Amino acid sequence: MTDAAARHLKPALLWLGGVALLAFACWRVAPTAEAFAMGVGKLGFLVGFMVPPSAGGALWPMLHALAETLAMAFLGTLIAAVAALPLGFLGARNVAPAALLHFGLRRGFDGLRGVDSLIWALIFVSAVGMGPFAGILAIAVPDTGVFAKLFAEAIENADRRPVEAVRATGGGRLAEARYGLLPQVLPVILSHILYFFESNVRSASILGVVGAGGIGLALSDRIRLNNWDEVAFLILLILGTVIVIDTVSARIRRGIIAA
Repeated sequence: MTDAAARHLKPALLWLGGVALLAFACWRVAPTAEAFAMGVGKLGFLVGFMVPPSAGGALWPMLHALAETLAMAFLGTLIAAVAALPLGFLGARNVAPAALLHFGLRRGFDGLRGVDSLIWALIFVSAVGMGPFAGILAIAVPDTGVFAKLFAEAIENADRRPVEAVRATGGGRLAEARYGLLPQVLPVILSHILYFFESNVRSASILGVVGAGGIGLALSDRIRLNNWDEVAFLILLILGTVIVIDTVSARIRRGIIAA
Protein backbone atom coordinates (compact mmCIF):
# COMPACT_ATOMS: atom_id res chain seq x y z
CA MET A 1 0.00 0.00 0.00
CA THR A 2 1.34 3.41 -0.95
CA ASP A 3 1.78 6.21 1.57
CA ALA A 4 -0.96 8.26 -0.13
CA ALA A 5 -3.44 5.39 0.10
CA ALA A 6 -2.54 4.83 3.76
CA ARG A 7 -3.15 8.52 4.54
CA HIS A 8 -6.61 8.34 2.96
CA LEU A 9 -7.47 4.98 4.56
CA LYS A 10 -6.78 6.09 8.14
CA PRO A 11 -9.45 8.89 8.25
CA ALA A 12 -11.93 6.56 6.55
CA LEU A 13 -11.36 3.88 9.20
CA LEU A 14 -11.74 6.46 11.98
CA TRP A 15 -15.03 7.68 10.55
CA LEU A 16 -16.24 4.11 10.10
CA GLY A 17 -15.31 3.26 13.68
CA GLY A 18 -17.11 6.37 14.97
CA VAL A 19 -20.28 5.56 13.03
CA ALA A 20 -20.17 1.95 14.26
CA LEU A 21 -19.77 3.10 17.86
CA LEU A 22 -22.68 5.55 17.52
CA ALA A 23 -24.87 2.85 16.00
CA PHE A 24 -24.01 0.42 18.80
CA ALA A 25 -24.76 3.02 21.49
CA CYS A 26 -28.10 3.91 19.92
CA TRP A 27 -28.99 0.23 19.59
CA ARG A 28 -28.24 -0.43 23.27
CA VAL A 29 -29.88 2.58 24.93
CA ALA A 30 -32.21 4.33 22.49
CA PRO A 31 -35.90 3.88 23.42
CA THR A 32 -38.51 2.55 21.08
CA ALA A 33 -40.81 5.02 19.36
CA GLU A 34 -43.64 4.02 21.71
CA ALA A 35 -41.54 4.50 24.86
CA PHE A 36 -40.25 7.85 23.56
CA ALA A 37 -43.78 9.10 22.86
CA MET A 38 -44.94 7.95 26.29
CA GLY A 39 -42.02 9.75 27.97
CA VAL A 40 -42.70 12.99 26.11
CA GLY A 41 -46.37 12.76 27.08
CA LYS A 42 -45.54 12.31 30.76
CA LEU A 43 -43.10 15.20 30.61
CA GLY A 44 -45.75 17.46 29.14
CA PHE A 45 -48.15 16.30 31.85
CA LEU A 46 -45.66 17.31 34.60
CA VAL A 47 -44.87 20.64 32.96
CA GLY A 48 -48.57 21.41 33.06
CA PHE A 49 -48.52 20.94 36.84
CA MET A 50 -45.47 23.23 37.14
CA VAL A 51 -47.27 26.25 35.67
CA PRO A 52 -47.49 28.67 37.33
CA PRO A 53 -44.53 28.21 39.70
CA SER A 54 -45.38 28.84 43.34
CA ALA A 55 -43.49 29.02 46.64
CA GLY A 56 -46.47 27.42 48.36
CA GLY A 57 -46.13 29.74 51.35
CA ALA A 58 -42.62 28.44 52.06
CA LEU A 59 -40.50 31.22 50.55
CA TRP A 60 -38.35 31.81 53.63
CA PRO A 61 -37.58 28.11 54.20
CA MET A 62 -36.65 27.90 50.51
CA LEU A 63 -34.34 30.92 50.80
CA HIS A 64 -32.81 29.39 53.93
CA ALA A 65 -32.15 26.17 52.00
CA LEU A 66 -30.62 28.21 49.16
CA ALA A 67 -28.34 30.02 51.63
CA GLU A 68 -27.30 26.64 53.04
CA THR A 69 -26.42 25.48 49.52
CA LEU A 70 -24.31 28.60 48.90
CA ALA A 71 -22.53 28.06 52.24
CA MET A 72 -21.83 24.43 51.34
CA ALA A 73 -20.36 25.44 47.98
CA PHE A 74 -18.26 28.25 49.48
CA LEU A 75 -16.86 26.24 52.40
CA GLY A 76 -16.22 23.15 50.27
CA THR A 77 -14.37 25.21 47.66
CA LEU A 78 -12.39 27.11 50.30
CA ILE A 79 -11.31 23.96 52.15
CA ALA A 80 -10.27 22.32 48.88
CA ALA A 81 -8.27 25.37 47.77
CA VAL A 82 -6.43 25.69 51.10
CA ALA A 83 -5.60 21.97 51.16
CA ALA A 84 -4.58 21.89 47.49
CA LEU A 85 -2.17 24.86 47.55
CA PRO A 86 0.72 23.09 49.36
CA LEU A 87 -0.08 19.86 47.49
CA GLY A 88 0.14 21.74 44.21
CA PHE A 89 3.62 23.00 45.06
CA LEU A 90 4.73 19.51 46.08
CA GLY A 91 3.27 18.05 42.89
CA ALA A 92 5.11 20.48 40.60
CA ARG A 93 8.30 19.13 39.01
CA ASN A 94 10.14 22.45 39.31
CA VAL A 95 9.51 22.54 43.09
CA ALA A 96 9.77 18.87 44.09
CA PRO A 97 11.87 17.18 41.39
CA ALA A 98 11.85 13.73 43.06
CA ALA A 99 10.23 11.48 40.47
CA LEU A 100 8.75 9.04 42.99
CA LEU A 101 7.17 11.83 45.06
CA HIS A 102 5.80 13.51 41.95
CA PHE A 103 4.33 10.25 40.60
CA GLY A 104 2.77 9.33 43.96
CA LEU A 105 1.16 12.74 44.44
CA ARG A 106 -0.21 12.92 40.90
CA ARG A 107 -1.79 9.48 41.26
CA GLY A 108 -3.22 10.60 44.59
CA PHE A 109 -4.75 13.65 42.88
CA ASP A 110 -6.24 11.37 40.23
CA GLY A 111 -7.72 9.16 42.94
CA LEU A 112 -9.44 12.06 44.68
CA ARG A 113 -10.86 13.64 41.55
CA GLY A 114 -11.67 10.34 39.85
CA VAL A 115 -14.66 9.74 42.16
CA ASP A 116 -17.64 12.02 41.53
CA SER A 117 -18.85 14.32 44.30
CA LEU A 118 -22.24 12.57 44.31
CA ILE A 119 -20.56 9.28 45.27
CA TRP A 120 -18.55 11.08 47.96
CA ALA A 121 -21.83 12.55 49.23
CA LEU A 122 -23.34 9.07 49.59
CA ILE A 123 -20.25 7.96 51.50
CA PHE A 124 -20.17 10.98 53.81
CA VAL A 125 -23.92 10.89 54.46
CA SER A 126 -23.42 7.32 55.67
CA ALA A 127 -20.36 8.34 57.71
CA VAL A 128 -21.39 11.64 59.34
CA GLY A 129 -25.16 11.67 58.80
CA MET A 130 -27.48 13.77 56.69
CA GLY A 131 -26.90 17.52 56.52
CA PRO A 132 -24.67 20.19 55.01
CA PHE A 133 -21.47 18.89 56.65
CA ALA A 134 -21.60 15.81 54.43
CA GLY A 135 -22.13 18.09 51.42
CA ILE A 136 -19.14 20.26 52.32
CA LEU A 137 -16.89 17.21 52.56
CA ALA A 138 -18.29 15.77 49.32
CA ILE A 139 -17.31 18.98 47.51
CA ALA A 140 -13.97 19.47 49.26
CA VAL A 141 -12.49 16.00 48.70
CA PRO A 142 -12.71 15.70 44.88
CA ASP A 143 -12.01 19.41 44.40
CA THR A 144 -8.79 19.04 46.37
CA GLY A 145 -7.55 16.61 43.74
CA VAL A 146 -8.65 18.85 40.86
CA PHE A 147 -7.21 22.02 42.41
CA ALA A 148 -3.91 20.34 43.28
CA LYS A 149 -3.50 19.16 39.68
CA LEU A 150 -4.38 22.57 38.22
CA PHE A 151 -2.17 24.43 40.70
CA ALA A 152 0.76 22.09 40.00
CA GLU A 153 0.44 22.62 36.26
CA ALA A 154 0.30 26.40 36.72
CA ILE A 155 3.42 26.30 38.89
CA GLU A 156 5.28 24.12 36.37
CA ASN A 157 4.50 26.64 33.61
CA ALA A 158 5.69 29.64 35.65
CA ASP A 159 8.66 31.73 34.52
CA ARG A 160 11.92 30.55 36.11
CA ARG A 161 13.65 33.95 36.05
CA PRO A 162 12.02 35.34 39.23
CA VAL A 163 12.91 32.10 41.03
CA GLU A 164 16.53 32.38 39.91
CA ALA A 165 16.61 36.00 41.06
CA VAL A 166 15.44 34.99 44.54
CA ARG A 167 18.00 32.20 44.61
CA ALA A 168 20.76 34.62 43.57
CA THR A 169 19.99 36.80 46.60
CA GLY A 170 20.47 33.82 48.91
CA GLY A 171 16.83 32.79 49.32
CA GLY A 172 16.00 29.21 50.18
CA ARG A 173 13.43 26.88 48.65
CA LEU A 174 10.60 28.38 50.69
CA ALA A 175 11.54 31.91 49.63
CA GLU A 176 11.70 30.81 45.99
CA ALA A 177 8.16 29.45 46.22
CA ARG A 178 6.83 32.43 48.18
CA TYR A 179 8.41 35.29 46.23
CA GLY A 180 9.35 33.70 42.89
CA LEU A 181 6.43 31.42 42.06
CA LEU A 182 3.37 32.41 44.10
CA PRO A 183 2.99 35.97 42.72
CA GLN A 184 3.03 34.57 39.19
CA VAL A 185 0.47 31.80 39.69
CA LEU A 186 -1.82 33.54 42.19
CA PRO A 187 -4.08 35.15 39.52
CA VAL A 188 -4.51 31.77 37.81
CA ILE A 189 -5.22 30.08 41.14
CA LEU A 190 -7.83 32.66 42.11
CA SER A 191 -9.46 32.37 38.70
CA HIS A 192 -9.73 28.58 39.10
CA ILE A 193 -11.19 28.96 42.61
CA LEU A 194 -13.86 31.41 41.44
CA TYR A 195 -14.83 29.18 38.53
CA PHE A 196 -15.15 26.12 40.75
CA PHE A 197 -17.20 28.01 43.35
CA GLU A 198 -19.67 28.84 40.59
CA SER A 199 -19.70 25.19 39.47
CA ASN A 200 -20.01 23.91 43.05
CA VAL A 201 -23.20 25.89 43.61
CA ARG A 202 -24.80 23.63 41.01
CA SER A 203 -23.14 20.54 42.49
CA ALA A 204 -24.31 21.43 46.00
CA SER A 205 -27.88 21.69 44.70
CA ILE A 206 -27.65 18.11 43.41
CA LEU A 207 -25.94 16.75 46.54
CA GLY A 208 -28.95 17.68 48.64
CA VAL A 209 -31.01 15.10 46.77
CA VAL A 210 -29.03 12.31 48.48
CA GLY A 211 -29.35 13.89 51.92
CA ALA A 212 -26.51 16.41 52.01
CA GLY A 213 -28.80 19.31 52.88
CA GLY A 214 -29.46 22.56 51.08
CA ILE A 215 -31.97 23.33 48.38
CA GLY A 216 -31.54 19.92 46.77
CA LEU A 217 -33.12 18.29 49.82
CA ALA A 218 -36.08 20.67 49.61
CA LEU A 219 -36.36 19.88 45.90
CA SER A 220 -36.28 16.13 46.53
CA ASP A 221 -38.96 16.38 49.23
CA ARG A 222 -41.33 18.26 46.93
CA ILE A 223 -40.78 15.83 44.07
CA ARG A 224 -41.76 12.96 46.37
CA LEU A 225 -44.90 14.86 47.40
CA ASN A 226 -45.72 15.75 43.75
CA ASN A 227 -45.75 19.48 44.55
CA TRP A 228 -44.65 20.32 41.01
CA ASP A 229 -45.45 24.04 41.19
CA GLU A 230 -43.01 24.35 44.11
CA VAL A 231 -40.49 22.20 42.22
CA ALA A 232 -40.64 24.69 39.35
CA PHE A 233 -40.17 27.59 41.75
CA LEU A 234 -37.10 25.95 43.32
CA ILE A 235 -35.61 25.25 39.87
CA LEU A 236 -36.09 28.90 38.87
CA LEU A 237 -34.54 29.97 42.18
CA ILE A 238 -31.47 27.82 41.49
CA LEU A 239 -31.19 29.08 37.90
CA GLY A 240 -31.43 32.72 38.98
CA THR A 241 -28.77 32.25 41.65
CA VAL A 242 -26.40 30.48 39.23
CA ILE A 243 -26.85 33.25 36.63
CA VAL A 244 -26.03 35.97 39.19
CA ILE A 245 -22.97 34.09 40.49
CA ASP A 246 -21.81 33.33 36.95
CA THR A 247 -22.04 37.00 35.94
CA VAL A 248 -20.24 38.31 39.03
CA SER A 249 -17.62 35.54 38.93
CA ALA A 250 -16.86 36.14 35.24
CA ARG A 251 -16.27 39.84 35.85
CA ILE A 252 -14.01 39.15 38.82
CA ARG A 253 -12.04 36.56 36.85
CA ARG A 254 -11.53 38.97 33.96
CA GLY A 255 -10.34 41.62 36.40
CA ILE A 256 -7.89 39.21 38.05
CA ILE A 257 -6.45 38.00 34.74
CA ALA A 258 -6.12 41.55 33.40
CA ALA A 259 -4.38 42.77 36.56
